[in-house]
Amino acid sequence: MNALFESSWRRAWSALVGPGAGTSGPDGIALRDELLACYAEPQRHYHTQQHLEECLALLEQVRDLAEHPEEVEMALWFHDAIYDVKGSGNEERSAEWAHRALVAAGVTPTAAERVRQLVLVTRHDGVPGNVDEQVLVDIDLAILGAERPRFDEYERQIRDEYAFVPGFLFCRKRRQILRTFLDRPVLYSTAMLRERLEARARENLRRAIG
Repeated sequence: MNALFESSWRRAWSALVGPGAGTSGPDGIALRDELLACYAEPQRHYHTQQHLEECLALLEQVRDLAEHPEEVEMALWFHDAIYDVKGSGNEERSAEWAHRALVAAGVTPTAAERVRQLVLVTRHDGVPGNVDEQVLVDIDLAILGAERPRFDEYERQIRDEYAFVPGFLFCRKRRQILRTFLDRPVLYSTAMLRERLEARARENLRRAIG
């Protein structure tokens, strides 16, 4: 078991639920393993355990920015839990799973609802509202500001996930998606990640679109 996965899950679960509580076995291990199995599904090439690990590792560096870091951490675990490349509503279904599982485990309704809302903001269809949403979205979008080799790998991974889409159509749709990010006044809401990633993200996006 990946050490980061172990420590991250234990920290988030204990903060939200308490050790040994809930209906998913001691410390929620059964739920954690179910989530990890989702991130290992064969149709995934980018939305994998690699992406989850990168998100959790970055949270380790910026968790002090969050108001409820344990909720941001749990939302990261769930944010791509359901990923059907030919379907829709993945974020909504992931958010509902998170809410349902956390309530069943004894998490307060208020905290479970905040986690649900955090997962929903990873649809990236609006501006994140509160500080926890800003931290979560910045982490999820950090791949755009990755070093060139990792960004190029990410682009290949996305293409592999949509291998069933004809090349000309994929390129057109992909450019449209990347353009929506490039056209934003700012990509990163937190000053720390904006300073670290904004310039390189814009360079990566311009290169990918061009």
